[in-house]
Amino acid sequence: MAESKVFFENKSTNWETIDKNIERQIVGYDQLVMMVNVRFKKGGIGAMHHHIHSQVTHIAEGKFEVTINKETKLLQKGDSFYVAPNMEHGVVCLEDGLLIDVFSPMREDFIK
Repeated sequence: MAESKVFFENKSTNWETIDKNIERQIVGYDQLVMMVNVRFKKGGIGAMHHHIHSQVTHIAEGKFEVTINKETKLLQKGDSFYVAPNMEHGVVCLEDGLLIDVFSPMREDFIK
């Protein structure tokens, strides 16, 4: 595993393009935890998926339709949600937004 930095300044931390509506910025991690900024344009879709990680997400900007285990809620700036390991979940961005995802353990699949 690559060694993690201690400080992450937005101006010098790269964004990775996921698709035309989604970008991801890894802002801190070790083996136990990882934080990721995910920027969405309106209409962006975080497709339904699941993974072994616990996930807590804070909505820093925007409005999202969030589905967790077949339950859907409209969440917006200031709201958060928790996803248990292996729970199916996804989002639809209703207005440009920013999600702050925290995973435990870290998402090794995000590190190249």
